[in-house]
Amino acid sequence: MRRMGWLAAGAALVGLMATDAIAADKHKIFLSMSYIGNDWQAEAANMVKAMAAHASMRDKVDLQIQVAGPNAQRQIQQINAMVQQGAEAIVVFPISPTALNQVVKNACDKGVMVIAYDAEITEPCAYNVSIDQEEAGRVTAEWLVERLGGKGNIVEITGVPGTSVDTLRTKAAKEVFAKHPEIKIVAEANGMWSQAVARTELSKILATQSWDQIDGLWMQAGCFTANSMQIEAGKKPDELLPCAGEGSNGGRIQMLPIGTEVEGASGTYVPMSAPRISYASPPYSGGYALKLAVQKLEGKDVPKRITLPLPVVTSDTVKLCQEGSWKEMEAGCNAFLPSLVSNPGWFASIFSPETPEIGLQAALVGQPED
Repeated sequence: MRRMGWLAAGAALVGLMATDAIAADKHKIFLSMSYIGNDWQAEAANMVKAMAAHASMRDKVDLQIQVAGPNAQRQIQQINAMVQQGAEAIVVFPISPTALNQVVKNACDKGVMVIAYDAEITEPCAYNVSIDQEEAGRVTAEWLVERLGGKGNIVEITGVPGTSVDTLRTKAAKEVFAKHPEIKIVAEANGMWSQAVARTELSKILATQSWDQIDGLWMQAGCFTANSMQIEAGKKPDELLPCAGEGSNGGRIQMLPIGTEVEGASGTYVPMSAPRISYASPPYSGGYALKLAVQKLEGKDVPKRITLPLPVVTSDTVKLCQEGSWKEMEAGCNAFLPSLVSNPGWFASIFSPETPEIGLQAALVGQPED
């Protein structure tokens, strides 16, 4: 019996050593997240996890995730700790484009690859994967100005302050509005890229002025909520204000023509011909950054900066995905049935030919395509 116990202990030790050997063969990669209090961040994190779990990655990547919150100093401390723990690469959503520069340079000096997604890091050794955020602000502001005929009162709901995403989008939009003296920004608030925060901030604004005093909305997130609030206030669908804003699925369903058959639609998560331009930072950018990090660690050339295509959808180009399959998305669908996606704040721009490993289930629950 004692001999059997020794054999069992020996087998367990061999198994443990084998597990350690497998772990040692994997690249130790950290995901450093800052602010996570919105649907986009949760979805992006899901897509990073799904990429790491894909058959092409799971034997290569040991992914560890840390959240700093909207605190640059804490993110700096966490990145320092990641380097000390043997990180080979750090995928990061930075709270600031400049505050992390020194810790990022220190990481680079120790041979650690640092790659930011969506938000930017300006330290030259860092890699960046994002859309052109200024283009996003400019294109949407120009659409709103044109829709309003160059004059009117508008409300601005911005994003997470301090991030390059918010700073660049807002700067570009205000430059457009400044060219049109009859466009007046009558109220502005930080929406934190959250439908819930957007509702709170709009409610504060509406305490001092009515919907009838507002002609248009420029929102980094919250057009779905703004449309819903107008309907709740008694406006008819053909009275909705034009809204330039984010690529939430709820907002895109609202853009569909009235009467469109949409499985699972209810409440204000329904087609209502809402006048919209819908854009998004694609949440697959984090998963793509992880894929690029692995390629770099395997000795492949990776560009320091990758600018992703800006996904822009209007009422003329919104197209419903009936199944949410990869083939459908490749064919150009850009809004998902509420029966497939129950959360209207979920972001619909999830397709990229560069990331066939991750699709609808990746964005919803962190599961890869395989």
